[in-house]
Amino acid sequence: MASMSRAARRLLAALAPLLAVALVAGCRPAGMAEADGLGGALGGGRTTSPPPPPAPLATDGGRTGPGVVASGGPDAPYNYAPTVLLDHGRYRMWWCSQLPGVGQPGDDVVYAEAGGPDGPFAAPDGRPADPVFHGEGGGFDAVHTCDPSVIGVGGMYYLYYTGAAGDRARGNAIGVAVSRDGITWARAAGGQPIVLPSEEVARENTYGAGQPSALYLDGWYYLMFTDTTGRAAGWNGAGQFVLRARDPVFATDRQVLTGSGFTPASGAKGPRTRSIVDAFSADWMWVDALNAFAVAHETAQGTTITFWDRDFTRNPYQPVLVGGAWREGPGLVRRPDGHAPVSTDDPCGRVPVDVVRATRDGAAPTDLAHFGIDLRGIAGCADPGRAAAVLDGYAVPSPQRTVDLVIGGVLVRVDRRSVAAALAVRVLDARPPGVDGLRIAAHLAAAVPAVRADGRPVGLLLDDGRLWPVPSADVATLNSSAVQQVSPERWDGYPRGTDLAAPR
Repeated sequence: MASMSRAARRLLAALAPLLAVALVAGCRPAGMAEADGLGGALGGGRTTSPPPPPAPLATDGGRTGPGVVASGGPDAPYNYAPTVLLDHGRYRMWWCSQLPGVGQPGDDVVYAEAGGPDGPFAAPDGRPADPVFHGEGGGFDAVHTCDPSVIGVGGMYYLYYTGAAGDRARGNAIGVAVSRDGITWARAAGGQPIVLPSEEVARENTYGAGQPSALYLDGWYYLMFTDTTGRAAGWNGAGQFVLRARDPVFATDRQVLTGSGFTPASGAKGPRTRSIVDAFSADWMWVDALNAFAVAHETAQGTTITFWDRDFTRNPYQPVLVGGAWREGPGLVRRPDGHAPVSTDDPCGRVPVDVVRATRDGAAPTDLAHFGIDLRGIAGCADPGRAAAVLDGYAVPSPQRTVDLVIGGVLVRVDRRSVAAALAVRVLDARPPGVDGLRIAAHLAAAVPAVRADGRPVGLLLDDGRLWPVPSADVATLNSSAVQQVSPERWDGYPRGTDLAAPR
């Protein structure tokens, strides 16, 4: 509670010179309607001819949760800046709060989960929330850790966060932590910040760098963030900058988005010469069905979604609005890799867009609530690239009266529908046109050999000579495949197909 009163005093002090209050560690730019409009770049990419106009997107299925879906508990004075993952059927949420008796008296990252976006969210032990990350030691993040953004890649989770050691002007910076379960975290990058304020421009908003949002796409880790000292930020410090790198701590092939596209960058500072949206506290995701980035940021009537193509050269779609009350930036519901969830009812034609955001100002933003819409009428599987991404884990009818399982960008032709149903998220009734352009990698015929070993799953030996692991021996039974026990060494020696046992 003590640090909350200090935060309030910082906000009041900043109100005097500014209409848009200077951010404090983890806090929003209070008094702002999240910048001016519906998005757009400050210094766009170069084109030789005018790009086609943004296409409209139809929406329906507007939804609002029953009320507050998550809280740090009765003693938590604020709850905001959530990051939400739909992870193996569970909705997992991390957000900024402050719990008594946890670490330094500053902002904490807390965690809870639920079976749906309407909650109620709770920690695994039944408490309202579990404090999983907080300030410690004497580093850049000794007091405040806030604005979490979590992604999961290759069996590891990465937490990007705003850290601050106190109330020093331009003292906010971005750090990263790593975890195997999303609950127990260890600071990465040697505990040093991976993004610092560029200090290109001195503005009255002295927040610095923070409010990160991460995603993973095509072997690149992307990071969007605020820097009130960046050259391309607005008069009040609003703006969203983009970095990408080949590794999660942004040490390898680090690149920054400029007006000329992505260019090499070194060090934790600038340049910050291009912003992709005029906003604070934004979130984003990659939408496979649209082949576009979707950037969520707050405007007067709710959360506006602004779209960018893969190279940030144009806005391929008109913005859409997820309306309703808000007091702080949104957290999009995303897959662990930061991509949009796939609609199980209509994977090729519909994209769910759900956000959780603070809806009331107390001492600071609080009352996390759920809002959502669906994008509809999308030709999300019209070409092979999008069909492979959207339908990964789904099965479709094949031209040979069998079933094709889409997995890892290729097809596995399955003789028995019951086997395909056991392996797939869902078997669709019709074959989308883009699937015809995907290569058939293997044929899962009835009664193919199966092997297992101690500490290894059951695997099917398909006609490509590779071993394809499956979820359980039940799949082998459905396929009339006899399972042979082999040594771990022999099991490990088979060339490996894609893991069909991986949960989706």
